[in-house]
Formats: sequence, C-alpha cells, structure tokens
Amino acid sequence: MKTLVYVLGHLTSLGFETQFKVTEQGLSSLTTKKIFQSDEVEVVHFYRFEGESDPDDNAILYAIITNDREKGTLADAYGIYNDTKITNFMQSVRMRCTK
Repeated sequence: MKTLVYVLGHLTSLGFETQFKVTEQGLSSLTTKKIFQSDEVEVVHFYRFEGESDPDDNAILYAIITNDREKGTLADAYGIYNDTKITNFMQSVRMRCTK
C-alpha cells in the first residue's frame, strides 16, 4: 500500500491542491477561505491508511471537489481517534466513489 505522503503528492499532481478543514461553519478552503456546506462538495476518492508499527495509527484521506470546481484534500484519523466534527460533516457529503 502507498503511504499518505505518496498519495497526497499524487493527488496534488492531479490538481487536488487545496487543503480543507472542517469548522463550525462548514468545510473551509485554506487556499480561497471559502466555506462550503456538505451539499456543495463531493468526495471523488478516499484512501485509508494503517500505521505499520501501530494498528491504532489509522488515517483517512478524502479527495474533494466543490461545487465551484475547487479540488483538494481533507485528512482525519480513522477509528477511535477520529475528529467527530469531521466525521459528522463527512457523513452528509455525497460520495461519488466506492473507494
């Protein structure tokens, strides 16, 4: 399996250059400072990673496209260490992909 850094580099080469974060207002672009609601974004790919030395060291990376065609990524811990704000937001986002 590829590493998180490798996949981030690959996605960046495909134009997924923005980094997103979830705030109380919605999904925030760190590039444009725009705020998007869950119905304004779509996940086109997601990747799960498990730490080699610690099975609890899990992460998930989402490749996201917004309604105005901004492309970027959002990362979170996966499993018991996830950020509930991110999890709750992402549960209402349309997933175009199955993986």
